[in-house]
Amino acid sequence: MTKPTARRLPPGVTFYLLASIVVSFLAGSSAPTPLYSIYQSQWHFSPITTTAVYGIYALAVLVALLVVGSLSDHVGRRPVLLTAIAVQALTMLVFADAGGVAQLIAARVLQGLSTGAAVGAVGAGMLDLDHARGTIANAVAPVLGTAIGGLLSGLLVQLLPYPTELVYLVLLGVFVLQGVGVALMAESSSRRPGALASMRLRFALPPQIRTPFLLAAPAIVAVWALGGFYGSLGPALTRLVSGSGSYVLGGLSLFTLAASGAGAVLLLRATATRTVLSLGTIALVAGVGTTLLALVAGSTVTFFVGTAIAGVGFGAGLQGAIRSVIPLAAPHERAGVLSLLYLVSYLAMGLPAVIGGFLVVDGGGLLTTAREYGAAVIALALLAMLGLARSSEPKTTAPQAIAVMRPQQELAGERR
Repeated sequence: MTKPTARRLPPGVTFYLLASIVVSFLAGSSAPTPLYSIYQSQWHFSPITTTAVYGIYALAVLVALLVVGSLSDHVGRRPVLLTAIAVQALTMLVFADAGGVAQLIAARVLQGLSTGAAVGAVGAGMLDLDHARGTIANAVAPVLGTAIGGLLSGLLVQLLPYPTELVYLVLLGVFVLQGVGVALMAESSSRRPGALASMRLRFALPPQIRTPFLLAAPAIVAVWALGGFYGSLGPALTRLVSGSGSYVLGGLSLFTLAASGAGAVLLLRATATRTVLSLGTIALVAGVGTTLLALVAGSTVTFFVGTAIAGVGFGAGLQGAIRSVIPLAAPHERAGVLSLLYLVSYLAMGLPAVIGGFLVVDGGGLLTTAREYGAAVIALALLAMLGLARSSEPKTTAPQAIAVMRPQQELAGERR
């Protein structure tokens, strides 16, 4: 008599579950953004503390990416995701109960560790199930989550009671449901030896990925440096240009950046990778330039128009970078390569944001810092454009590269 097999989620449902985990984790990371002004008024800290709290989160993500970023390639996706979701749920309770900067920092550290552990595993899991859709989802889900988190938090703070607790309790409920879903999904990656060895700190890329990764790096740094600036100081910039203290308006700046980025990913999903990268760098330069002009002129409308254009650059640059690297990775290399992409992303997001906080307090103030920061992002975008112009024309477009990888994916599926 054979033992009945456990009921598992269908692959299509599993794919959307994994995508929702990326969205909810990144939503959780941006949820505190509209709340910083409340924390600042209650606990009386400076903009340096705000950006330091943001930077500590990015540092924690980096540590997790370095230590366990490739772990799911060896032990499977489910164990890593279940652990990360449990820690993320605990983080929401710490946020909701926070009574000072120390607890806020502790919550951000826990959040960063769980996010860093999850992103490689969940991104690789989507690629295991569907390489073409997984490549697109890995580009659109992070920016979509960032957009949702900032706006949802602003709306809940503005319209409903318990402003510093409710958004975290809502996210807690989401994480509990996702944990149940992960427990029910089938494992998409077979176990491989070397789990402990994969946790040693190292910076290694498969040989075929090194040059594309280096060419994509300036674009990745530019888009995530811009995202970090909006995530830490976006509400303050919005108050400066609009004169309004609305929490919804404060969260709307980050939402506009990320939502237009998500839209760009979807609209350009069938466009050749080189074209996507070119459009992304051009939009970054144009959008950041327009935003800086809006700050000088004090125009709220121009500020949000510039933010939306910059968001197109954010999404297109991120998508182009991912599409130029990920299709070249073998199935057993995916989590590790994705983790290195995220490592560069979070380093670019956290470090400049902390530097920006110091410049706001000890430099020329918010407006001067915004100008200098914007000029640095424009310079990075121009560097990415120069690297793209000097690189050789890719032999395949993104859809063709994905098609080349499909036989490898199917072969791996047959072996499993």
